[in-house]
Amino acid sequence: MSYSHQITFGNILRRLLFFFGLMVFVVAVSLPEANAAQRKRQFVKPAKSTTVAKRKISKTFVAVKRRSVVRAEAVPLRPSFGQVAGLHGAQDALDLKSSVALVIDQETSEVLFSKNDQAVLPIASLTKLMTGLVVSEARLPMDEVITISQADVDTEKRSPSRLKVGTELSRGELLHLALMSSENRAAHALGRSYPGGMALFVGLMNAKARLLGMNDTNYVEPTGLSSKNQSSARDLAKLVNVAYGDATLRELSTSPAHQVAVGNRTLQYNNTNRLVKNPLWEIGLQKTGYISEAGRCLVMQTKIAGRKLIMVFLDSAGKLSRLGDAERVRRWVESIPVAAVPLAGAAAGERFVTSRQ
Repeated sequence: MSYSHQITFGNILRRLLFFFGLMVFVVAVSLPEANAAQRKRQFVKPAKSTTVAKRKISKTFVAVKRRSVVRAEAVPLRPSFGQVAGLHGAQDALDLKSSVALVIDQETSEVLFSKNDQAVLPIASLTKLMTGLVVSEARLPMDEVITISQADVDTEKRSPSRLKVGTELSRGELLHLALMSSENRAAHALGRSYPGGMALFVGLMNAKARLLGMNDTNYVEPTGLSSKNQSSARDLAKLVNVAYGDATLRELSTSPAHQVAVGNRTLQYNNTNRLVKNPLWEIGLQKTGYISEAGRCLVMQTKIAGRKLIMVFLDSAGKLSRLGDAERVRRWVESIPVAAVPLAGAAAGERFVTSRQ
């Protein structure tokens, strides 16, 4: 082999060795990065699958939760006595939502509107109107301090109260809260602290009912939490008529709001009947009531179109429906002449007897 050929072959060999060395270097550098990338992909994949699994679990939980909420909302409330008796099937000219209604001209005793007015039903906190009447007519000292006791805690319906056991308030304050905001512990304390005790007080409530000719009425306690406190719209109209004559009951039942000092706190109470704040209404006396057995109830003495009226609404289905019924009656009274023929089964010229004294 000539010298020139040896040089050429050596150059080619060096280039091959250089190229081969370069390839080994590239592979040596790239391999760890590739392995790292592979490990990263393997690590990320499970993370994604875990996330998806979590999302699936979350969705499943939400779906179950939503279904349980729907089931809870679908559970029917306990029917009222009026619903069980089928009173809500009765139709009337004003399309009232209350199954029982009665509207009476207080001065002429004329029945303007009636609907199932002789049905005897639970009356809930309308009871407190008789409680207030018995307390007021006894002329007991209104500044006498009464302490809320464990006996005043509701074990019938377990209703809440902001008057804790040990709270001290005057009889006048308790009467105010019972009539205006339907405070159950306040009403119970009024009966419990009555001279002679609770049994005597309830006896006086029933005796007063008989005296007023309320023969469909029965009381077993002073709050209305018991469904055994029952009456008819006719009887309740008699009670409203008499209670309206008591200035204390008029003032306290129509008070829009009231504050009481309890220890170092001041408690704000509001009227359970929002109509007392409505400028379209002139209300002289009122009381609301509700337990599931009674539905929503309302009694009022009011003045509409120059006429003094007594309104009774019992067993209304819906939180605001009793107020809606009162509004429907008000608009109807404002639209009719004074000598109009009464509605819904009340005969023209029918008179409302307030008492059998």
